[in-house]
Amino acid sequence: MLSRKGIIPEDFMPTRLAEDVSQPKFRAKQRKARFVAKNGTCNVAQTNIREQGRFLQDVFTTLVDLKWLYTLIIFTMSYLCSWLLFGMIWWLIAFAHGDLDQNSDSFVPCVTSIHSFSSAFLFSIEVQVTIGFGGRMITEECPAAILCLIVQNIVGLVINAIMLGCIFMKTAQAHRRAETLIFSKHAVIAIRDSKLCFMLRVGDLRKSMIISATIKMQVVRKTTTLEGEVVPLNQIDIEMENPVGTNAVFLVSPLIISHVIDKKSPLYEISASDLHHEDLEVIVILEGVVETTGITTQARTSYLAEEILWGQRFVPVVSEEEGRYSVDYSKFGNTMKVATPSCSAKNLDQDGSLLKVKLHDSLTQKDFVRKRTNASIRLKQRNVNQ
Repeated sequence: MLSRKGIIPEDFMPTRLAEDVSQPKFRAKQRKARFVAKNGTCNVAQTNIREQGRFLQDVFTTLVDLKWLYTLIIFTMSYLCSWLLFGMIWWLIAFAHGDLDQNSDSFVPCVTSIHSFSSAFLFSIEVQVTIGFGGRMITEECPAAILCLIVQNIVGLVINAIMLGCIFMKTAQAHRRAETLIFSKHAVIAIRDSKLCFMLRVGDLRKSMIISATIKMQVVRKTTTLEGEVVPLNQIDIEMENPVGTNAVFLVSPLIISHVIDKKSPLYEISASDLHHEDLEVIVILEGVVETTGITTQARTSYLAEEILWGQRFVPVVSEEEGRYSVDYSKFGNTMKVATPSCSAKNLDQDGSLLKVKLHDSLTQKDFVRKRTNASIRLKQRNVNQ
């Protein structure tokens, strides 16, 4: 995913610089399902849950997780039901005290100006939302009416706290901030600092920073244990190369996250030809605290085997212009082809010297051809001038 919901045009998605490079095309192995989608949603369906009552033990989280339509219906019905309930109670109090049939000026009712259920319902609304139009008011004649007034005010405050808190949490959910955290559509594998590395690019479109941002990567694949047990979704953590020794990143400009494919890596025995036949998925998780709200947010994406480009690297997107650094997001996912051994990191370690010589010879031959071409052009220009 280069951008979520079209923040960056699709034309800028990778890999424009790599399109002209002739590469052997492999037919990827058909995959049953994707564990994590490109937009970060988990492709897992919860079925046959028998203990549904556990969701009611955490009512607030259940309300926040509901869709907006259901939340608004519950929001409206909670107030209407409470108004109707206490309106009925106020009508019963007035009926029991005889307020509905008395017209004498000397008679003191429990609540003034209540003559029907409609007036009792209006008084219930006035009490709970503290409108107070002045036509209806409680007197000291009935202790039950005073007790009902206290109970209704407490219930109204509880409903306000729960429902307004639920609305606020739904509008300020952390995954909204994750919409502006973007990942490159493809990952790449290439030589970096004389090591075979798995790399991807991550960026933040907002100026407000993600504090204490950390990145984790996992490889999800189907494995079989020594005892014959089949693990359909085996999650294997992979380490990332970071100079400071931790997974924390300073996400001010787009960064290239690198994983060195060494003996501890699950990609250690995979070569360029094997990659397109592997049934694996690399999951990337970016987590941090939003600077403006202090809420922890998390952005996720994943890369299938066919979304990993072997022998390519990302082009630079940061340049210095007029005393400040400029980021060109139109090149965010662009890659370029580089000389990279097609063997696995394991074979590279076993016969690293030979491969380095071949890689050096390949680069030297390209430089020689380039110099020879330039010399031919200069020679032609000299003959034309003569």
